[in-house]
Amino acid sequence: MNDIDKLIQIMGRLPGMGPRSARRAVLHLLKKREVLLHPLINALGDVAAHVKTCSICGNLDAADPCTICRDPGRDAGMLCVVADVGDLWALERIATFKGRYHVLGGVLSALDGIGPEQLTIAPLLRRLEGNEVKEVILALGATVDGQTTAHYLGDRLQPFNLTISRLAHGVPVGGELDYLDDGTLIQAMKARQKL
Repeated sequence: MNDIDKLIQIMGRLPGMGPRSARRAVLHLLKKREVLLHPLINALGDVAAHVKTCSICGNLDAADPCTICRDPGRDAGMLCVVADVGDLWALERIATFKGRYHVLGGVLSALDGIGPEQLTIAPLLRRLEGNEVKEVILALGATVDGQTTAHYLGDRLQPFNLTISRLAHGVPVGGELDYLDDGTLIQAMKARQKL
């Protein structure tokens, strides 16, 4: 296998990239070596050398603790539990939540062999022992595994003196009812609110 084929194979393992997309991306990188390939190589090296996992929340950052955990302007009384760092980044992108986070590292999944021991549930419970947190928001996906994880965490968090909430599920902004799946419509009907 030559170097180009090796790069195509590696790129093809990225989410959203199949073999054809990987070939196109590699060809584009090779055609634009100075403006794309070399800066990409440098950026990947920098990320590999400097990015760490936050020992408090599980976020990825150049510092440990991460920027969010070190920010004194964050509300330490609110803790948002997410499945993955990508979920944390999505919530940060909308810039409406001003509390802190806890990354579980996935969701419970019997089919995939992921139980509570494989997730950062024990560190989450230790974080709650200080009584600083007043509300835990379970920001987990509306999948079967996400909901299973939310119910499991809800049971485990009951002994703590705090409010447990979760994100609303239902009709997205701009969504048309005819195009939504049955599960989304059922959740939207259950979570309806008074006008």
